[in-house]
Amino acid sequence: MLKFVEIGRDMPQKRPAETRKGDFREIYAEYSGDKAREQASRCSQCGVPYCQNHCPLHNNIPDWLRMVATGRLEEAYALSQATNTFPEICGRICPQDRLCEGNCVIEFSGHGTVTIGSIEKYITDTAWERGWVRPRLPVAERDRSVGIIGSGPGGLAAADLLRAAGVQVTVYERADRAGGLLMYGIPGFKLEKDVVQRRIDLLAQAGVKFSLNTEVGRDVSFEELRGTHDALLIATGVYRARDLRLPGSGAGGIVAALDYLVASNRKSLGDEVPAFDRGTLNAAGKRVVVIGGGDTAMDCVRTAIRQGAASVKCLYRRDRANMPGSQREVQNAEEEGVEFVWLAAPKGFVGDPVEGVMVQKMRLGAPDASGRQTPEVIEGADYVEPADLVIKALGFSPENLPEQWGVEEELETTDWGTIKADFRKHRTSMERVWACGDIQRGASLVVWAIRDGREAAESILEYLDAGANMAAE
Repeated sequence: MLKFVEIGRDMPQKRPAETRKGDFREIYAEYSGDKAREQASRCSQCGVPYCQNHCPLHNNIPDWLRMVATGRLEEAYALSQATNTFPEICGRICPQDRLCEGNCVIEFSGHGTVTIGSIEKYITDTAWERGWVRPRLPVAERDRSVGIIGSGPGGLAAADLLRAAGVQVTVYERADRAGGLLMYGIPGFKLEKDVVQRRIDLLAQAGVKFSLNTEVGRDVSFEELRGTHDALLIATGVYRARDLRLPGSGAGGIVAALDYLVASNRKSLGDEVPAFDRGTLNAAGKRVVVIGGGDTAMDCVRTAIRQGAASVKCLYRRDRANMPGSQREVQNAEEEGVEFVWLAAPKGFVGDPVEGVMVQKMRLGAPDASGRQTPEVIEGADYVEPADLVIKALGFSPENLPEQWGVEEELETTDWGTIKADFRKHRTSMERVWACGDIQRGASLVVWAIRDGREAAESILEYLDAGANMAAE
């Protein structure tokens, strides 16, 4: 260990931009065993591991880095799996530059952070190849059942822990495949879908039941589920796109980011997608403008490049330093031909179908309550950006689930519309109902949803155990 002084940081090889922008395969190659050991040996094994502290799952990062460096790979996998239900997924899509790697001690010292995410991916991909990844079968079965509404990362993480404890678990998913945004929202160049599907298959092998094409409130009522199961976990995520109320915003050719990404992913999976085929949700040959600066915006611009757009521009009202998305993704997008227009905000739209975005130039003024500089309009600097397809990547809000499910008086929500629940135990205002992930905390990262799902599962197990003990007495 401690080789960071003599060995430099070295990411896995990245496919050339001209090659990778022609397909939806992942852009990073896998480490070789020697290279993984070399890069893991750069860890300083510091006494206060900021990487671990800044990981929402508090993964034992220094320990499994040491195990990789010393050739104890199966032990590294066991340790990684102990705190993270989907380490190979987090290794691919977590914004490590904002979390573990961004808080690495040797990064602060100027030696370049340890490539934690790539090593995490290498550990579990190797574990799959060598047959170390097996279903988490329970030692004993319980006669208690839990229903989980939603099959995104939070719901799947909870299902994994509950099933390992012997609970009978059924996951209800309104789509035709499980996985939520892992399957339909995140493009394949960041997360290939067989990586997600093998985890879902593993859960099914462990005994988790999946009820697909099942929408609560349409195909089954919420009260029916409460009557069927001893506990319910709401893990639906948030899918309602935030909108722009600007002149011309109802024009054809202005679409929501999630609609666009889902269409692309479904097409890649071989589904029939009429809106894609007729060009509504297809960027081929078009001048594309994406509005927003988060990770969803990065997914959209890089997808448009792969669909053969004539040009792709991303408008963001602040500068690069204040962009909320991953800087690594910004760099990848720039390499692939995306043009970023900083300090630019939409003022309206021209034409129907859309022909352009009215753009107002901005400057950064005084910091607001959060400490970020507030964008201010530069008067007289407006212009029109030509566009045939405008994609709104402005974030997501929760659907009104209590209203949809007919439980407005019982299921409390916050001022933001999320389900109100305890942030440690995840219990809601309804008896025997829990909530986790984005539907509780608001739109956030996959790794936070995994943490929430695991915590919710532990809380549900406490409740079921307490009931079993009372019955025994």
